[in-house]
Amino acid sequence: MLSLGFDTSNYATSLAVFDTETGEVVCDTKQLLPVEPGQLGLRQSEVLFRHTAALPALLSRLAGRADLTRIGAVGVSARPRPAEGSYMPCFLAGLSAAHAFAAARGLPVIETTHQQGHIAAALYAAGKPELFSAPVLVFHISGGTTDLILCDTPARLTLLGSSGDLYAGQAVDRLGVRLGFGFPAGPAVSALAAECGEPVTPKASVRGMQCSLSGLENQCDALLRQGKSPALVCKYCLCCIAETLLRMTRAALKAHPGLPVVCAGGVMSSDVIREYVQARLPSVHFVPGRFSGDNAIGVAILAGMTAQRGGVRAWLM
Repeated sequence: MLSLGFDTSNYATSLAVFDTETGEVVCDTKQLLPVEPGQLGLRQSEVLFRHTAALPALLSRLAGRADLTRIGAVGVSARPRPAEGSYMPCFLAGLSAAHAFAAARGLPVIETTHQQGHIAAALYAAGKPELFSAPVLVFHISGGTTDLILCDTPARLTLLGSSGDLYAGQAVDRLGVRLGFGFPAGPAVSALAAECGEPVTPKASVRGMQCSLSGLENQCDALLRQGKSPALVCKYCLCCIAETLLRMTRAALKAHPGLPVVCAGGVMSSDVIREYVQARLPSVHFVPGRFSGDNAIGVAILAGMTAQRGGVRAWLM
């Protein structure tokens, strides 16, 4: 059986197909939302319009790479996180498309969340199926989250720590846009940072498993005013995020010793962050950008696993 996943986030429109029999991601496709130069994202009304306009072409593209008549279950991100009050209009586009596709074929729809999709994609890419049914520490770091989570299963998440102000992805995007990069700016910031051979001394504001990142934006602005090279400032920004992650992880491992640690979310696709963390804590799992960035792969996986178990509510919010 194949399962189809929809995800319509603040950054991208994405679809994916998962084969429950082989355990393989058959195909996936993604389109970043177009943002005017100098802008830090789009209004929700514009995001909703962009998703609605993009979905038919992306679904057609997917149909050229997978037999959609074999779809047996449909999954969709219904909201950002599995938390009370978590809501963003952008997910309505995916919900509408998913329910329309499913209703036309008499298929079940498994509604999950953007965060659970990110986590499922990262656990899958870690190459250890047992992580889906055993406790694991997961970092979900993106434009809208800097969350440290105890994941018993993707359906049972406990928030252990987060940022009290600015999110890591916001800090990266604000720096990148200031330097003239497009939004989202993560890939460009990471690429420029990798060109810097100078050492940096990152700072981190961490208390236990809680962090603050609002000072990072000011620090990067100050470095630019001092005439530091953009490459060095990008490296400093990413290394500060990496140092924050490292300190929070060590605090979490003191409270939950022996648990594996997996990183999810678009910010975690940075090689600069991965190299910094793994040089100091090699056991932390980072996954390829295809699985850490915004996409519907994890949503399709959760839909397939739910339908395979015969319990449509098993992975719900």
